[in-house]
Amino acid sequence: MSNTESTARQQDQADITDYNDPNAPWNQAWDEEGSIANWNDDVITEFRNNSGKVGGAYAGGDLILLTTTGAKSGKQHTTPLGPLYRDDTMYISSFIEDKYPAWWYNIKANPRVTVELRDKTYQATGKALEGAEYDEFAAWVLANNPLLADFQSKIDRAVPLVVLTLDSER
Repeated sequence: MSNTESTARQQDQADITDYNDPNAPWNQAWDEEGSIANWNDDVITEFRNNSGKVGGAYAGGDLILLTTTGAKSGKQHTTPLGPLYRDDTMYISSFIEDKYPAWWYNIKANPRVTVELRDKTYQATGKALEGAEYDEFAAWVLANNPLLADFQSKIDRAVPLVVLTLDSER
């Protein structure tokens, strides 16, 4: 996939260019107590029932289901995420403001993951980028992804970046 195709795909997914946009899915999924309202359960069910397609705030966008093994619990955890691309390299990030997401810690502890993409399921390897490798990749990401660049400008820590390498289809 070329940079042009990657950029076009990201632009087609949404016209959200600001992290605080009230139409962004992450700004709509809070319950009355101010916590995430189990929104993943319905998205996961819809994804699996419709060959990777979902409606609502995610309609028209690409999603994956990432299943990791808990770093502490050893239990399987599935999270819907929007895959991003640098040429043919799939990567994921997060818009959690105050900490890295659990899936990031899980991948650091156990990089073997399962990725559901459209109607296919893959064994995969996740690599949480760090050091010089992170610096080079993050420079490209922040120059080419205005939404992540906007988010990075609003937080005090580096955005998490994980590269996913798909292996065999299950």
